[in-house]
Order: sequence, then structure tokens, then C-alpha cells
Amino acid sequence: MNDRVDSIPGGPDVQGSDLVRRAQGGDRAAFRRLYEDHVGRVYALCLRLTGDPEDAMERTQDVFVRAWGNLGSFRGEAAFATWLHRLAVNVVLTDRRSAGRRERRAEAAAVMSPRYEPAPRAGLALDLERAIAALPPGARAVFVLYDVEGYRHDEIAEMTGIATGTSKAQLHRARKLLREALS
Repeated sequence: MNDRVDSIPGGPDVQGSDLVRRAQGGDRAAFRRLYEDHVGRVYALCLRLTGDPEDAMERTQDVFVRAWGNLGSFRGEAAFATWLHRLAVNVVLTDRRSAGRRERRAEAAAVMSPRYEPAPRAGLALDLERAIAALPPGARAVFVLYDVEGYRHDEIAEMTGIATGTSKAQLHRARKLLREALS
């Protein structure tokens, strides 16, 4: 197996589909190149969805681990970047759902403890990225998916498992909170 990334011939357009085919065949160098070509955008999306750089880095790694494992399911009906983008959204949303369940269990246990003291809330940041990160998770996800990534409400509803009307309400809430935070 060839592990040299610099040995991949062709321009960016030719490389994309060729790299995917080679990676699907087990070529680690081709997958490494796909990683290098897409990691920045995937990380930026994960950061916007999670609001936390460390968590975004972990989710980015999760995305590429899953991409490697599921590369055989990529049929080329959409661009690889689109498939990877959708995978990233799914990874973050799935992780958030399971983290939410863990947090609710931990909070319930903490409330039962006699030493329970709520954690202090961080003040609102003035810049947009910090204001987005401060949004409640549901509102942040809808805001990022709709206003930043350009998904429609029906697509967001399908990805997140909420109703289309809830997606619209969350977007309205996110925009209102952002206006308040930035004014």
C-alpha cells in the first residue's frame, strides 16, 4: 500500500473522485489526503455546532474515524465534501443527544446530593462566535445549520429529529438571543 501523499497525481478536481476511490480500496495515503483537504471545514462546522474547541476537535476526529469506517457506503451521488459534511452534522447531533442524557442523569444525582451548588454562569461574550457558542444547544444547532450552513428547515428537522415548526422557533430564539448578546 502506498503511504506517500505527495505521490498523488492530478489536479484538485481529478483528485477528489480518484482519492475517494483509492481510499475506498484501502489506500491510507489517499484517505490521509482527503483528511487534509477537508479537516479545516469539518472542524469549523463542529466548532460552530458544539461551541467548544476541545469538543470540536474530538468530534472532528470522530467524523474521520466514522468516514474511514463508512467509506464503502459513499456512492458518489453527492460530492464527497457534502457526504462528509452531513456525516459531521450527524456525529455532533448524535453525540449531543447522548451527552444530554448523561448530563440529565448527573444533574439528577447532583440534586440529590446535599453538597449540590449550581455552577456559575459565564457572562455573555461580545463577539459573534462566542455569542453563538453561548446559545442553548438546540438553538445553536438550528442557527448554524440554517444561517451558516444553508440547510432548509425540513432538512434540519430530519437531521435533528425535531418538527419543522420547532426548527423555525429555535432559529427565531437563536436570533433573538444573539441580538441581545451583541447589543
